[in-house]
Amino acid sequence: MNLTLKHYILFLGFVSLALSGFSQSQTSIWKGQIAFGANFPSSNGFVEDFEANSLNLPTINLGVQNMFSNQFGAKLDYGYNRIKSADNSPEFKLNYSRVNAQLVYDANRALTFTPNRIGIIAHAGPGMSFVKPLSGYSDNKVSFFNVMAGVEFHYGISETFSLYLDTSYILGFSKDFDPITDGYGSFNGDLLTVTIGLSFSLSGCQFCD
Repeated sequence: MNLTLKHYILFLGFVSLALSGFSQSQTSIWKGQIAFGANFPSSNGFVEDFEANSLNLPTINLGVQNMFSNQFGAKLDYGYNRIKSADNSPEFKLNYSRVNAQLVYDANRALTFTPNRIGIIAHAGPGMSFVKPLSGYSDNKVSFFNVMAGVEFHYGISETFSLYLDTSYILGFSKDFDPITDGYGSFNGDLLTVTIGLSFSLSGCQFCD
């Protein structure tokens, strides 16, 4: 059958919703996440003479996660990072934001030795990064494809809330700045983030078993 791209996308969306509805009745795992922390940019993401602080604040992550089963799921999340110049660099600051769609793996059932309140979650997936320099370099905006991966360590406060520590690495896929002046005050490299946050159920506690 010859389907148009639009019909094909609608069909996939219908199937995804159907599968999600089925999995919700079994596990009911819909979660929201909010986390705050710091970021560590790679030094090779800046043009010559420009250098950022090795540790920058803040990093803010927001996400929504759905588990298709007890072990596998997906999440859509947004991250915001502020990066500032080091003391020995020309002064600059920039906003680095990203949007990623990630697969999620709950390792708790495989790691049977973990205590009941402790959870280990791995996540990875593609996305887009958006870099906006501020002050005098505001024209040097860049955007590029990325892939990120990370691990979350959860501590259950209750059946619907948990505190978690997340460590993630965002690998950027961007070409060199051309001309070089396009890179003044901007960034096109990799980013390591460390955040502490709260994960909360959006679907009650039917997922608890």
